[in-house]
Amino acid sequence: MTNSLRNGPLFAFLLATMLTLCAASSAFAVEPIKIARDDVALDLSRAVEIYRNQGENFQVSTAPGPDGIVRRIEVEANDARSTGDWAVFALANTTDQQLDRLIVAPHFRLVNSGIFWPDLGSTRIAAITPSEGFALDRQTSPDADVFRVTLNPGTVITFIAELASPKLPQVYLWDPESYKDSVNSYTLFRGIVIGIAGLLALFLTILFVVKGTSMFPATAALAWAVLAYICVDFGFLNKVIEISPGNEQMWRAGTEVALAATFVVFLFAYLNLNRWHGHFSYGALVWILGLLLIAGVAIVDPAVAAGIARISFAATALTGLGLIIFLGIRGYDRAIMLVPSWVMVLLWLCGSWMAITGMLDNDIAQPALGGGLILIILLIGFTVMQHAFAGGALHQGLFSDLERQALAVAGSGDTVWDWDVLRDRVVTKPDVSIQLGLAPNSLGGAARNWLPVLHADDRDTFRTTLDVVLEHRRGRVSQNFRLRGADGHYHWFALRARPVIGSDGEVIRCVGTMVDVTEQKKSEERLLHDAVHDNLTGLPNRELFMNRLEAIISIARTEEKVRPTVFVIDIDRFKQVNDGLGISAGDTILLTIARRLHRLLKPKDSLSRFAGDQFALMLLSEQDPARIAGVADAIKHAINNPITFAKREIVLTASIGLITWTSAQTSAEDMVKDAELAMHQAKRFGGDRIEPFRPAFRTVGTDRLQFESDLRRAIERREFTLAYQPIVRLEDGSVAGFEALLRWDHPRRGMIPPADFIPVAESCGLIVQLGLFAMQQAAEDLAGWQKQIGDAPLSVSVNLSSRQLIRRDLVSDVRSVIARANLKPRCFRLELTESLVMDNPEQTAHVLTKLKQLGIGLSLDDFGTGYSSLAYLTRFPFDTIKIDKSFVDDSTPKRAVLLKSMVNMAHELGLSVVAEGISDERDALELRQMGCEYVQSFMFGAPMPGEQVLKTLKEQYPLTQA
Repeated sequence: MTNSLRNGPLFAFLLATMLTLCAASSAFAVEPIKIARDDVALDLSRAVEIYRNQGENFQVSTAPGPDGIVRRIEVEANDARSTGDWAVFALANTTDQQLDRLIVAPHFRLVNSGIFWPDLGSTRIAAITPSEGFALDRQTSPDADVFRVTLNPGTVITFIAELASPKLPQVYLWDPESYKDSVNSYTLFRGIVIGIAGLLALFLTILFVVKGTSMFPATAALAWAVLAYICVDFGFLNKVIEISPGNEQMWRAGTEVALAATFVVFLFAYLNLNRWHGHFSYGALVWILGLLLIAGVAIVDPAVAAGIARISFAATALTGLGLIIFLGIRGYDRAIMLVPSWVMVLLWLCGSWMAITGMLDNDIAQPALGGGLILIILLIGFTVMQHAFAGGALHQGLFSDLERQALAVAGSGDTVWDWDVLRDRVVTKPDVSIQLGLAPNSLGGAARNWLPVLHADDRDTFRTTLDVVLEHRRGRVSQNFRLRGADGHYHWFALRARPVIGSDGEVIRCVGTMVDVTEQKKSEERLLHDAVHDNLTGLPNRELFMNRLEAIISIARTEEKVRPTVFVIDIDRFKQVNDGLGISAGDTILLTIARRLHRLLKPKDSLSRFAGDQFALMLLSEQDPARIAGVADAIKHAINNPITFAKREIVLTASIGLITWTSAQTSAEDMVKDAELAMHQAKRFGGDRIEPFRPAFRTVGTDRLQFESDLRRAIERREFTLAYQPIVRLEDGSVAGFEALLRWDHPRRGMIPPADFIPVAESCGLIVQLGLFAMQQAAEDLAGWQKQIGDAPLSVSVNLSSRQLIRRDLVSDVRSVIARANLKPRCFRLELTESLVMDNPEQTAHVLTKLKQLGIGLSLDDFGTGYSSLAYLTRFPFDTIKIDKSFVDDSTPKRAVLLKSMVNMAHELGLSVVAEGISDERDALELRQMGCEYVQSFMFGAPMPGEQVLKTLKEQYPLTQA
């Protein structure tokens, strides 16, 4: 008794300690989930406790049993896939029956998977150990970890799960039969969706084969990418090919990248973005190439690849929304037709975002989004097919020849001309009567209705052509004619038609096309007129005058009453007018003189402008010598009358030479040459006189003939050389190029200036050979310099004459010169003066455009001294203007304003500027501040021979020498 009392307090203390520990253990024990018999599916996700980095051995307290006791158990990892993370949950069977349930952990769940580093799924649970009994048996399932568990009545069991991955998105407790029904129902739904996706992809592929435009293969590729995504998402791919464990993430990421890439391709191809701007093509290409590189990343890190793909898909959808709005406002049909599909895309994108961020937490979300993706592709497919069927796309490429020809005519915009011969009825579609301003269908009906509207010169040809086709029952109509419009003006049309022969061999109709060629005809007439007329005065030029004179001489040989008299008129000291008043003023005065002379003409007479201040007149209306002399005096007085210009009177005189045809003159060339000799003799006598031709004048002209002969021999003996004047950059004083200048070192006369031999070369036709020599020599010299100093940024400029400009072979000559010298085209330049350009603007524009296509440079010389029109600066492809020395030397207060305006205007037009004739540093500094890039004057370098040029260049480029 004494021992019992002694030990009583100790026993009580131990019992209290054990109860306290049990109470503490139960406080940290797992809360069990109570299961009823009617429970079909329970979400255990919130009841699962995750323990991280616990290693291979894990100890945990169990949930309190029916007796309230909390036990401590230890579990050892038995699966190689175990990550050291553990999940613990407890189940309590509160019924009086044994319950069989399935613990299900899905491998992949779109809901709450994330955007940037999404959870792409994997095996979740390696094994489950219960607190009572043996480890649970794993059930076969391709897309979830399924374990079967049996719960006895009234039991509470704690389950410790070895996690095969760090994440456990969801754990379900299913009734086995209900789970089977659910799997079967989803299997049916997934099969239907995959079947629709497969058929749609196959159909769009067939449509692509039939219609090969880019829109259809892009749509087909998008459909196949959706099919691949659905197959992976629904687990169908595992049934087609064997996917090793752990590779599901790579396949899933790959299909998401493919979906994003084909989505970009479809948007680009469907909206045909390259038709709006080339930058769209580069942007789309870079985007797609980036996604393809991301596809490679999917092998290493699928989560990163899938995150970028999801962001790309969303960016494409938003970019497409902006493009559809922009193009839809501009009335682009494709953009408008894509609106319903894009609304579906945006709704699907919104639902996907809610699902992957966890805002939409439902098991139906994933299959519903897969089905929605199929609906989007189905709607896109209908939109694409509408293009196919509405435009007859399925039949394009299968047109008959008749259909193809009809489409070609409709596309060309020509007028169809159809003459029904049997009913004598002409039909034009569209109605040409409306085009002419006449009453609708006024030219319909019989072919004779066309005769009153046809030009009088074209009626017989039109009628005869149709009669010949009917008579011969073959051939074709190819005729140009004029039709009078309601306003009285004529329109040119080109008719091209062929007869249609009936079964009886007769022509039953004649069908063809009419094209309005009025503008083309006007351009041809303008070119023809400019080719034989002076651009300033509108008078015939020398070639046309000589042609007319030759024709009159031919008549004079048989007709005694025809005796032409030729006057050659040269204005005395007209160069002083140009130098004092400017070329623009000189042109105005020449135009006034031309009008005065033209008033003296009678219907048979002809006036021509030979050269700058030289005119020629062919007199046929007078045969009597006294009357001819009277005409000469009238010419002299017409020129002597004062001309008022800029509030001042200008009095001019002229030297006039004349000759009347006799049988001794054999050609027009000889007759004009004799008249020119007489004119030169009048010049020698001091000018302001009329000099009839006398044979003695020919001996005076022998000096000129000898000069021409020396000029021809000089070309053969290569007495001509080139001097090069530097063109210097104002910015740093470096040499940017050279202007090539012809020099003639005559064996007896010494150095002859270009002003003396160039006009002679032009008049006797030698200027073409001299110009070709200058171009070839300058190109070869520059090529030689560049070999010595390296590929320096240099250019050489050669002046072009009027005779060279009108030659058809000029372009081929320049191309040959550049090729023979092996010179880069950008290093070769041609210089033209304003007056030369405007002598024949149509021909000049045509030739300069072809020269510019070769890649050479074009400079406009003496800018501001000629016509000074801004029109030709935009019309002709010049890249440089050279400001004339007269503007730099001008001492008026407006000089700086004028120079600055020229420089700014040139820069606005994209032209560089060269200033000529700078004489001091102050002018150079001023021009540099204005923005002038280059200068050419004796101050910066006089013309020098090629050897000195090479020495200068070697000093400027010392490091480039070999």
